[in-house]
Amino acid sequence: METILIIEDDSSMMRGLKDNFAFAGYNVLTAMDGEKGLDAALNATPDLIILDIMLPKINGYEICRLVRKENLDMPIIMLTAKGEESDIILGLNLGADDYVTKPFSIKELLARVAAFLRRRKHTANEIFKFGDFHFDIGARKLSKNGNEIELSPKEYKLLEFFLKKQGKALTRDEILNAVWGYNSFTGHRSVDRFVTTLRNKIEPDADNPVFIHTLREIGYKFLD
Repeated sequence: METILIIEDDSSMMRGLKDNFAFAGYNVLTAMDGEKGLDAALNATPDLIILDIMLPKINGYEICRLVRKENLDMPIIMLTAKGEESDIILGLNLGADDYVTKPFSIKELLARVAAFLRRRKHTANEIFKFGDFHFDIGARKLSKNGNEIELSPKEYKLLEFFLKKQGKALTRDEILNAVWGYNSFTGHRSVDRFVTTLRNKIEPDADNPVFIHTLREIGYKFLD
């Protein structure tokens, strides 16, 4: 049974979330302020965290930052009443995997959680399949229907990062840090350029991508 930690200070929303996730078969942990939520995240190490941004004592941004500082990689979905682009990008840059703007559909949230947990299990074996492709991280090999496809070192790292973060909305800064490193002087244009070259190798139609999706003003998301 997978464990979901819900950190939310609205009591009625908390009851609704807890009941729905428990009914769906999850073990549910709850916290209604940031301090208790952070303690549960660090010590109970849940499989996934649903995290409100506006919390008493410690806000959701800081919880996300501190969880990632401890190298905990469970998916984090942020709940926010804010729909502004800057708030979304801040959460993603701090390590959140996705965001849901209130009000939201509980069925959609349940589906997103299930998808993240499936992908997390899938990444454990370090072999990925998407479309007709087979990507073996250990062998550093990408193949399509048994035929190997050559990738440059940066294309390899970019695809590996996308696959390990399937379903996550990724900012260009996140991609830069993961693929080029924090001290790189490379800019967003390089990210876009390498995404274009990678699309040309894996997309059936690079102008209408089915795997690497552009998120306007934010970055990219890999979907299978």
